[in-house]
Amino acid sequence: MGGSARETPVLLQSSPQPSDMPKQVFVLNGPNLNLLGTREPEIYGRDTLDDVRKRAEARAAQLGLTISFRQSNHEGELIEWIQEARSEASGIILNAGAFTHTSVGILDALQASQLPVIEVHLSNIFRRESFRHHSYVSLAAKGVICGLGGQGYEFALDAMAKLVA
Repeated sequence: MGGSARETPVLLQSSPQPSDMPKQVFVLNGPNLNLLGTREPEIYGRDTLDDVRKRAEARAAQLGLTISFRQSNHEGELIEWIQEARSEASGIILNAGAFTHTSVGILDALQASQLPVIEVHLSNIFRRESFRHHSYVSLAAKGVICGLGGQGYEFALDAMAKLVA
């Protein structure tokens, strides 16, 4: 490349989103939440994750939001979705399940996302085993909702709508 030609940087500009388009929120669910309705219903209730999803979608629509509702038993997949949210979402609602108490990787991804995060738990983690009292997710969350069952997701959407407005 011995010539005097200089490369001119190309700037790519994304097209603006109309302000009337619903804002997308990622609603992410961790391990064993696919078993809702059958796993320890005395703790987690009888609603399935699909029941929770349907109510969350309805509430999001009332709030002018759209949601991408996902569940994985794999920590790496949750981290990839959090990274995807950086460019695809306005906020994250996360029930990380058992990874709440163990995953520095999820914490790092949440902090890197620079998005508002609301942590949700179906059960009251502070009325359970002591190892559940610590949450890495809380270090990145604007707020935590726990102990209110599936309705906690709807409350989280109410709060998220205000955060992303």
